[in-house]
Amino acid sequence: MLILGFQKMTLLDYPGKVACTVFTGGCNLRCPFCHNASLVTEVSSAEEYPAKDITDFLKTRTKLLDGVCITGGEPLLQKDIKDFIKEIKSMGYSLKLDTNGCYPDALEELVSENLVDYVAMDVKNAFPYYAETVGIKDLDLSPIKRSIKFLLSGKVAFEFRTTVVKEFHDVSRIEKLAEEIAGAPRYFLQNFVDSGNLIESGLHAAEREELGKMAAAARKYVKEVGIRGI
Repeated sequence: MLILGFQKMTLLDYPGKVACTVFTGGCNLRCPFCHNASLVTEVSSAEEYPAKDITDFLKTRTKLLDGVCITGGEPLLQKDIKDFIKEIKSMGYSLKLDTNGCYPDALEELVSENLVDYVAMDVKNAFPYYAETVGIKDLDLSPIKRSIKFLLSGKVAFEFRTTVVKEFHDVSRIEKLAEEIAGAPRYFLQNFVDSGNLIESGLHAAEREELGKMAAAARKYVKEVGIRGI
């Protein structure tokens, strides 16, 4: 496991749980607005956290924490993530996985073995605009579509979410995206925040009114649509 960050307690990352968050290093995408850019572009120079240190910490917090959130980067790039999660689950923790959906084989395997309790999948944009949004010119959308279809099958609790950036999203694109995930139980629009640690500069958050219009458009296809970051 390549772990480049660890937050010992959070009330925000795992819905309804007091949790900690593990940040893995590396990602196959290059989203210009990524707020964890250092986990993507500065992997070789970042401080690593030994997996054993994390699991040793968790052994001492079983009565204080409910869950563990594994995010990134892209966690499913980690070849030994299954063993890491197994150890966490053996302590009785609920496990939330954040993913970009590019690795459906790994996602399906973890869910089928009851190693994941909740999945948050980032859906970056409507399919025609996906490649430009994630910074990969020749992006193959088929794995992402497969992950969406798998989650919609209802085998695990999940949410879809989109970071809304003025330069990449508008009402029509969000409506089209919502149509592509129609039937999802919940979908969240997360307004872009410039963390100062981005892959590209010059990006902007959407206006509150525009976000409201996007949410209204998405509700044509998804019953529960929320807005975060305003």
